[in-house]
Amino acid sequence: MTSVVETVDVAVDVPTAYNQWTQFESFPQFMDGVERVIQLDPKTLDWTATIGGKTKHWRAEIVEQQPDAVIAWRSLEGARNDGIVRFEPIDATSCRITLELDVAPDGPIEATGDALGFVNRRVKGDLERFKEFIESRGQATGAWRGSVEDRQVR
Repeated sequence: MTSVVETVDVAVDVPTAYNQWTQFESFPQFMDGVERVIQLDPKTLDWTATIGGKTKHWRAEIVEQQPDAVIAWRSLEGARNDGIVRFEPIDATSCRITLELDVAPDGPIEATGDALGFVNRRVKGDLERFKEFIESRGQATGAWRGSVEDRQVR
């Protein structure tokens, strides 16, 4: 299991960054290797990504979501991918995003890539591309302001 923690400061306020992060189907626009994300319901996501040259599929469940604060998920099936993203205000026009990710490399190619720091670099790059994406737009492509507590949508 590999644990990664990366942070990026973004020149938009917390609601704008958070709202964009809730638009999971836009992730292929800034996440390297992510081919598609389909949101099946308010807390279930179906992912397809290319990792180490192989196409991977997994389904993830949002286990906690508090508007403008946190989104946490865990994989239900397929590639192991659990994590949490936190949003903290720096000032009225900027925020800090911290992404914690736990992934399990599958096979020797992914284990080698992991040992060489591939996962860390990918996560860091994804956050930098998210920063560029949201700063260049200045506004989110949409928003979902509901919450998930104890695996229940509120």
